[in-house]
Amino acid sequence: MNRQGREDPRDLAAVARGRAARARERADRADTSAERHERLAEETGREFHSHIAAAHRRSAACHRSSARLQEAFARRTAEWAEAQGTPPRFMTGVAEACGTGSAALTLVDSARDQLAVAVSDERSRAAQDLEYVLGEGPARDAVSGHCLILASGPVIRKRWPAYGPALTHLGIASVAAVPLDTEGGCIGALTVFGPEPGLVGSGVLGEVAGALARIVLLGPDADPELYGGTDHRDLVHQAAGVLSVREGCTVGDALALIKARAFAEEVSTEVIARRIVHGHPRTS
Repeated sequence: MNRQGREDPRDLAAVARGRAARARERADRADTSAERHERLAEETGREFHSHIAAAHRRSAACHRSSARLQEAFARRTAEWAEAQGTPPRFMTGVAEACGTGSAALTLVDSARDQLAVAVSDERSRAAQDLEYVLGEGPARDAVSGHCLILASGPVIRKRWPAYGPALTHLGIASVAAVPLDTEGGCIGALTVFGPEPGLVGSGVLGEVAGALARIVLLGPDADPELYGGTDHRDLVHQAAGVLSVREGCTVGDALALIKARAFAEEVSTEVIARRIVHGHPRTS
């Protein structure tokens, strides 16, 4: 059970509102510092102060974007406290901020292997599962190329021969991905999906990705679990360990077998993993 299932939603909403307030305070301080250096740049003519001012403005924008994401989650969580039903996802607010209904956050290790994923809805989950299984797709390209990836219509199928057709089968006609860059390197990617060609501009997507990477995931109020919405694929890795012992192969080969079976049956890796862990005969 995740954090949302254990904690009172009103408490979660209060935590999110507190994070939003602190993010706005940090944004205000950054803007104040920027104004001071902008005045010094005018007075002294030194470009050094202009660079510092620009850095503070970027920091302020990240904090304000983070505050908006926290406020969106707090609002949805407060509504959930009144109506119950399905717990809200932090990534739903991320998708909304990007002007679309589907968004996925992928975290990777130093070898660019997927460590965890957080999604806004079932469509983005299915899309990200495809990338995980097939080893190709926009998040992977954004991380490896350290650049914005945009594709729509026939370009999707042409760019990713295996992933593309499967993605369009989900009713997705456009996709955009941007790396989550930090001072220490790239920690993953933010990907958004749309049913029609044309998505959010790169400026908005980059701003949201910056807020996620520098504030939400790694900042002073960091919560890499995204209020319990981050999936580390624990069941899949457990199943890979079980299968490696059963078949006498490496864990890596076992994971590849799980992915291959999931793709062949058009189900998620979790479905195959559950069979393996619970001793279901249909595992190979």
